[in-house]
Amino acid sequence: MGQRILIVDDAAFMRMMIKDILSKNGFEVVGEAQDGAEAIEKYNELTPDLVTMDITMPEMDGITSLKKIREANPQAKIIMCSAMGQQAMVIDAIQAGAKDFIVKPFQADRVIEAIQKALN
Repeated sequence: MGQRILIVDDAAFMRMMIKDILSKNGFEVVGEAQDGAEAIEKYNELTPDLVTMDITMPEMDGITSLKKIREANPQAKIIMCSAMGQQAMVIDAIQAGAKDFIVKPFQADRVIEAIQKALN
């Protein structure tokens, strides 16, 4: 059985792209969320092995959500996703405990590399 992953992104298209990459590489996508608040809810409900989290989302952004998930579960493995040119946010995310970050548009090999690195 593949490792269980929760995908968090406000754009359905981006969630679909990541889901496709993960499924083709033997990972199990156990859930999807479209904002940070929903991400926390789903994380607690599904207890995935890893979360891919968009930084910029409505309601609650990815960094706030990352901090809240890691407060409740310091072992949580979360990889941030960001568009080009969000270096400052990426640094904030890493300082808040993100394992890695991947840049949009996604490159399948980079996504898989970041996830395998975070899980090992």
